[in-house]
Amino acid sequence: MAPTHAPDFRIFVEPQQGASYADQLAVARTAEAAGFSAFFRSDHYVAMAGDGLPGPTDSWVTLAGIARETSTIRLGTMVTSATFRYPGPLAISVAQVDEMSGGRVEFGIGAGWFEAEHKAYAIPFPPLGERFDRLTEQLEILTGLWGTAPGETFDYTGKHYAITDSPALPKPAQRPHPPIIIGGGGAKRTPALAARFADEFNIPFVPLDTLTEQYARVAAAVENAGRPADSLTYSAAFVVCVGRDESEITRRADAIGREVGELRSNSPMVGTPEEVADKLGPFLQAGVQRVYLQVLDMSDLDHVEFIAEQIIPRIG
Repeated sequence: MAPTHAPDFRIFVEPQQGASYADQLAVARTAEAAGFSAFFRSDHYVAMAGDGLPGPTDSWVTLAGIARETSTIRLGTMVTSATFRYPGPLAISVAQVDEMSGGRVEFGIGAGWFEAEHKAYAIPFPPLGERFDRLTEQLEILTGLWGTAPGETFDYTGKHYAITDSPALPKPAQRPHPPIIIGGGGAKRTPALAARFADEFNIPFVPLDTLTEQYARVAAAVENAGRPADSLTYSAAFVVCVGRDESEITRRADAIGREVGELRSNSPMVGTPEEVADKLGPFLQAGVQRVYLQVLDMSDLDHVEFIAEQIIPRIG
């Protein structure tokens, strides 16, 4: 999976850490103007650190608003938790935002993992095996509802969900459905789900050897499923902290409460433009076709513009 062209770069934010709708819109508009292909946000309800003020924003409500206030940038979740929503209403929400955006939605979905947010907002948190079972059924239902021909109905019987005579409406603007993103480091079920349902496989915040190993598992699952090898896009997510010099890099690290040395050891997207270009190269050689840049300081719009102007032209 050696690179054949420059990677696609996307901006990815974590609003549960503390961001209003206006904060997110500003980042999305800046990313759109700077030429990034997509604006993605997490789907969480509790901050992992800090007070999280002013509080969480719902991912699909937020993306619906941003859909009407942008025009070209693609919009998605990294990733929606299958524990948060019933599959039927989720299918409606995603299809509606896709229509509102003119077909710019990409749909990341996962099994869910953060128990504290479930406890904080009365969301059931079953054991891991059941969460994966529910994720599988949700993917079967979502693709089934979206893929049902207009005028026909959809039925489904699973262990956790059942559907009878659904009109399977509305349809998303993209047919048969928005691109589906599945990711993670699971050795068996995750690659199998990606091979069965995904248009893109993502692995976040891992070193090169872990990424390479997981990409190989997914590629084998794709082959076993009888899919063409190039039918799946391979992506990765990295925290980003870049600057013109060490003082600017340190200032941006301080703003997100991180040490520069720790950041450098955990992400290739930390340092000067020249440094980042060198460190990202091996990941591109390992097969990364799309890069999600985790921007943790949403008030620093200059950071987003600097990445577009000084980092991306050096890569690929």
